Amino acid sequence: MQLVIISGRSGSGKSAALHALEDLGYYAIDNLPAGLLIPLAEQARIQSNLSRVAVSIDARNLSRDLDHFPTIMQELAAEGVEVNVVYLNASAKTLLERFSSTRRRHPLTREGKLSLSEAIDQEEQLLDPLANVAQLTLDTTRLSVHELRSTIAREVAESANQPTTLLFQSFGFKKGVPLDADLVFDVRCLPNPFWDIKLRGLTGLDSQVIDFFRESSRPQEMFDDIRSFVEHWLPRFVESNRSYVAVCIGCTGGQHRSVYLAEKLGQYFQDLHPDVQTRHRELHLNTQTD
Repeated sequence: MQLVIISGRSGSGKSAALHALEDLGYYAIDNLPAGLLIPLAEQARIQSNLSRVAVSIDARNLSRDLDHFPTIMQELAAEGVEVNVVYLNASAKTLLERFSSTRRRHPLTREGKLSLSEAIDQEEQLLDPLANVAQLTLDTTRLSVHELRSTIAREVAESANQPTTLLFQSFGFKKGVPLDADLVFDVRCLPNPFWDIKLRGLTGLDSQVIDFFRESSRPQEMFDDIRSFVEHWLPRFVESNRSYVAVCIGCTGGQHRSVYLAEKLGQYFQDLHPDVQTRHRELHLNTQTD
């Protein structure tokens, strides 16, 4: 039995992720109590249509079940169940905006004891046991529903037949560090093309900006150091059964320095690793290399 557990804070996209897996042939169960995972695995031995199951688990579960989730995972493994935990998250500001726009009630506010903001914070604490064992964590702050469904289909539904995905993502610190980052490198110490009026409106993908970086030795030194670190530690991530490793490169605005280095790293590793992707968050541009 292959079991995918979708969890995360309310408003982060759990329903969309679950529906994406259902469309791909998974038997989908919304808001299953964590305590029923073991009986579900036992039932799967009897029913042939339960070979691939996706369930969502949220903070409406009993707190004792959530606290014992690592133990439940061990019991499932002992039963021969292949478990993949996916944790979805988004910034508190984004979650507040999503609830305000849909006018839906947060599950933890139904008794009227918590404000929406308090419920969002408390939910994160309640779901810590699941977040800590997740093989894949996705930040949906800037993902559309279509992008989320595509990511779930690519990284989860095909994960059994796919190698670990290595993502190089550029971003701007002024808009926050990506929540799904595994490794973060700060390249704000490099020469900044922003101060050249001719280069200000360009990006790290443009030849003029690339030539600018080649005039200094520091960008190459930074590239060599990050490349060496990732080359050394990537096999350890793969050994730990990670389906997704996000290496995030940040500069001030996410337009020049981080874009240049993320692109250069992606091009280098595509010859060494079977599944490499490059994403430039602030440019709203995604590229994939095979």
